[in-house]
Amino acid sequence: MHELSIAIGIVKIAEDETAKAKAKQVTKIELEIGVLSGIELESLNFVWESAVKNTVLEFAKKEIDIIKGIGKCLDCDTEFEMKYVYDTCPKCKSNFKGILKGKELRVKAIEVI
Repeated sequence: MHELSIAIGIVKIAEDETAKAKAKQVTKIELEIGVLSGIELESLNFVWESAVKNTVLEFAKKEIDIIKGIGKCLDCDTEFEMKYVYDTCPKCKSNFKGILKGKELRVKAIEVI
């Protein structure tokens, strides 16, 4: 379950940014997570409370923006929505594609007091 280490990494980012802003607490954190990132949202939500306990994120509101997966076929140049990294091109059925969007995992915004 690598979601725990991801949650701990998010806590570290929030603590670093809170210290830079000379703030005491985070009131809201906004995350962007792509459907192709390999992150299981249920697992992340499950470990979140343990990871943020006694940190600047303990009482923060967490918002997650889900980024749809978009791929581009390398054979026919078709752009298409992807739900899984192994999706094939809907036009030519090729497995050769580039992933344009959907692998994101980033802290988009942090609100502090």
